[in-house]
Amino acid sequence: MSDWAGIAWLIVLLAFNAFFVGAEFAVISARRSQIEPLAERGSRAAKTALYAMEHATLMLATSQLGITICSLLILNVSEPAIHHLLAEPLALTGLAEGTVDVIAFLVALVLVSYLHVVFGEMVPKNLAFSVPDRAVLMLATPLVWVSRLFHPVIVALNWIANHAVRLFGVEPKDEAASTFTLEEVTTIVNQSRIEGVLDDAAGTLSAALEFTDKQAKDIAVPLTQLVTLPESVTPDEIERSVARHGFSRYVIVDAEGIPLGYVHLKDILRAAEGPDASTDVVRPIPRKRIHQMVPVLEDTDLEDALALMRRAGRHLAQVRDENGDTTAVLFLEDIIEELIGEVRDATRRRA
Repeated sequence: MSDWAGIAWLIVLLAFNAFFVGAEFAVISARRSQIEPLAERGSRAAKTALYAMEHATLMLATSQLGITICSLLILNVSEPAIHHLLAEPLALTGLAEGTVDVIAFLVALVLVSYLHVVFGEMVPKNLAFSVPDRAVLMLATPLVWVSRLFHPVIVALNWIANHAVRLFGVEPKDEAASTFTLEEVTTIVNQSRIEGVLDDAAGTLSAALEFTDKQAKDIAVPLTQLVTLPESVTPDEIERSVARHGFSRYVIVDAEGIPLGYVHLKDILRAAEGPDASTDVVRPIPRKRIHQMVPVLEDTDLEDALALMRRAGRHLAQVRDENGDTTAVLFLEDIIEELIGEVRDATRRRA
């Protein structure tokens, strides 16, 4: 083989090496959520990309086999050619033959290593990391072809690698992880806000993520902080409470201060209507006007408490401890505030 043919092989082998490196990182880095819609619309490249992502260990074995073969060929074919091309002009300097060989070898080794690392490894890796979805669509198809061409060898290598991994007590996976835990999503959102690529000025998205970690006791109002009314309260007294405190809902308690339920302002407005309005407004409200509260435990997840309240059609929940004693009241308004920010009671006066 001539020296210039060796240089030509260097370029070809660098290109193949770059392909295998780019394909390896593209299969790992590509987002399944971006590829699946394309596959559903009939894209053959996307379907092949999904296959590659679902058989990641086989694709990695194919890439590593290709990278190893290309690297060995570059060293054994291209380095001698460059060495020989450098040795001839260096011999004209009058240096000893041994010195010329050492200098030519070192220069050839540095040059080949530089080209291999930069153009055969770093450039394709960075490109695949920068545009993984586009890269996997371009590179997955030829990578799958190569894996099928050398299927027996690659399957054998993958089988050996998987058993070696199990020796360390780790179960190998065939597919790269495409889902995220709640903590990972929270980190992604926070980092995206810092980088300025996500606008969450109201904090709604962050609140939604934190919402799933909270329990009923975290936002429930203790009984000692509630504005309550006795079970003998009259519509007239409720109206005065609305005027004084500005709340539209009030917890009704018995003589011992135990919550019995709650009333809404609209429930007692009817008492001010009709021919008997003058007497109805000073009578204790009927028991049927008192809404029952949904019972929940203190350690009930907030999303579960919300589901129970929605299912029962109630705006308040009675929070109980492990002994069954009522310790606080959970308001639907407070749950919603955890998700979307402050919710102001329509009847509450502004400070």
